[in-house]
Amino acid sequence: MTALDFFARWRVRIGYPLAVVVLWLSHPVPRSILIGACVGFVGLAIRACAAGYLHKQEVLTTTGPYSHTRNPLYFGSSILVLGAAIAMNAWPSALILIGYFALVYSFVMRREEIELRGHHGAAFDAYAQAVPLFFPRLTPAKVPSSTIAPAQPAALPAAGFSFAQYRKNHEHQAALGFLLLLLVLIIIWRAHVA
Repeated sequence: MTALDFFARWRVRIGYPLAVVVLWLSHPVPRSILIGACVGFVGLAIRACAAGYLHKQEVLTTTGPYSHTRNPLYFGSSILVLGAAIAMNAWPSALILIGYFALVYSFVMRREEIELRGHHGAAFDAYAQAVPLFFPRLTPAKVPSSTIAPAQPAALPAAGFSFAQYRKNHEHQAALGFLLLLLVLIIIWRAHVA
């Protein structure tokens, strides 16, 4: 198993013990929780928008946020992680969170690039030339709106945002997870002041 495969398969499971550590090290206060929540909600909004466009394995998604960055879900996640780090109000927690995200998702993005290139070939290469890997470009790239996957030529989904697609991608779980984190931080704060 390569490092790319390891991090792709184990990223969530590795995150659980790290979550315990960063929460234990955290020192949340109402102000840090509020500011972190505001930053985190920006990340959630970016993720929600991206999830509503993404048709995994069906087409090469190149519209909406995917015309600004090839990884808008992970870009939104990075802002979500920043929000969590701010809410925790502890440098060790922030360094662990941000370091974990940067390490793991650099491997995950590389692995997904290999898979997309394998599925979409030259269409993906053209897309990758026009759209940056992670940090978004300010203006949308002019790339084909979608590429039909060879296995499903008759089932081309719509290129715009779809709430049904948002639900299909289970994006609501990210919002629920972040709200749970904020609740835990409020409980930690109240325990410290009691």
